[in-house]
Amino acid sequence: MAGRTARLVLLAGAAALASGSQGDREPVYRDCVHRCEERNCSGGALRHFRSRQPIYMSLAGWTCQDDCKYECMWVTVGLYLKEGHKVPQFHGKWPFSRFLFFQEPASAMASFLNGLASLVMLCRYHTSVPASSPMYPTCVAFAWVSLNAWFWSTVFHTKDTDLTEKMDYFCASTVILHSVYLCCVRTVGLQHPAVASAFRALLLLMLTAHVSYLSLVHFDYGYNLAANVAIGAVPA
Repeated sequence: MAGRTARLVLLAGAAALASGSQGDREPVYRDCVHRCEERNCSGGALRHFRSRQPIYMSLAGWTCQDDCKYECMWVTVGLYLKEGHKVPQFHGKWPFSRFLFFQEPASAMASFLNGLASLVMLCRYHTSVPASSPMYPTCVAFAWVSLNAWFWSTVFHTKDTDLTEKMDYFCASTVILHSVYLCCVRTVGLQHPAVASAFRALLLLMLTAHVSYLSLVHFDYGYNLAANVAIGAVPA
């Protein structure tokens, strides 16, 4: 179960982490965004935008700049298709049609349903497994780590910001590392608790180094994906 959950989280983030963002590097996209922001995102034009923006959009954090990026993304996609090219990625993700305030409605719904399934399984585990079971604390902790990851995945696919992006990726990494720890406890840790404790400390150190590098040095999509794939393959 742990391995399957970790792989689900990894696959959910893999599309977002895929290398290349050709679309947002295009001069036509950047020029479109620049002109749109100059025309609509200051002074009276900004006040007009805010007056006609639905309340649910403003509450979800959608700004004039976000609207410009969204509209210019589809302008660029249209030009790509007109010239016979494949649809490009933008900011590490494929373009999706917005629905209400959901930036990626299908992905947000999938993440929500995965989180709901994790919650149901946690409730069933609580009622069917005695708390005195040796694996009980570790499995319950893994369930809460997974729920937290699916929550941030839902938030991220609803509205992509710097914070929600990082929380989605970091929480996914946490699930993968915890699945490795769960396998360690199940195979070795019950007989040798000291080994499990030392391994837990090592994984926490790895997670701290991973998050610190991406937060303080360079947010590298390729490195993040490669690290998660390498670690996620361990339980397999």
